[in-house]
Amino acid sequence: MVALEDDIKNCVNVLQNSGTILYPTDTIWGLGCDATNAAAIAKIFDIKQRPKEKSLIILLAEAKDILHYVATPPPDIINILENFETPTTVIYDHALELPDNAINENGSVAIRITQDPFCKALIKRLQKPIISTSANISGEAAAPIFSMVKEAIKKQVDYMVNHRQKDVAIHAPSRIIKISDDGDITVIR
Repeated sequence: MVALEDDIKNCVNVLQNSGTILYPTDTIWGLGCDATNAAAIAKIFDIKQRPKEKSLIILLAEAKDILHYVATPPPDIINILENFETPTTVIYDHALELPDNAINENGSVAIRITQDPFCKALIKRLQKPIISTSANISGEAAAPIFSMVKEAIKKQVDYMVNHRQKDVAIHAPSRIIKISDDGDITVIR
């Protein structure tokens, strides 16, 4: 069995080389890559058979990191993010420092501050955000646990995280909200 530290090292190596990973998040099992690498992001779209105009979620380790990737966040955004009680993906206008295929055609970006210890450690070690999208073919059901990830997905990734493969607890996908420049919150899901 691969130790957690080995999983993190293996993921970092794969991500630094434009690869893709299958990994557990604070919600469901996800497909991921370096969110600043357009070629790796293109691989995620191919694996999922997802239309390029559909956005992906980006995971960050800390609320303060939002300031690197969003041009005009509300002034109290860090406090807002640190007080969410459930995994929450926030859609922001005016993305920064991300490739075009990581953001929506309208310039918005979906970001979640992960609470999952593995994901936090991985992002901190990589020193970059990672893509997080459900580990499924576009339009099919998401995989809340590893055993529900289809072989077609497993065969296409460059690395499968061993951590939490035996988990049976099912978690819901994140809620999704939009925070406008003036701080108005709209619940999407």
